[in-house]
Amino acid sequence: MKKLMILSIGVVMTASVALAQSETPKTSQTTPAVKTEQNPGAPVAGKNSFTEGQAKARIEEAGYTDVTGLKLDDQGVWRASATKDGKQANVSLDFQGNVTMAK
Repeated sequence: MKKLMILSIGVVMTASVALAQSETPKTSQTTPAVKTEQNPGAPVAGKNSFTEGQAKARIEEAGYTDVTGLKLDDQGVWRASATKDGKQANVSLDFQGNVTMAK
């Protein structure tokens, strides 16, 4: 009887652990790494994972050409000079992928 009781407790504990491990982890949706829409508060400071090549490509995908002087600042924002519609501008790329022109 004692062995059956111990075995039953072991099965219940094993099942509990298995269920707890199979749950999908929750992620925060408040500051996604890359947004699909432009953030009106951009550029947003944060740890930036874009490489220099990826940052340049992302800025060019936003319609800018002649991207020069690309540097990652201490806020995690890529900054550069670029041309769009024949006009020179200072642009930035934040960790969310927002490309903005300095005003």
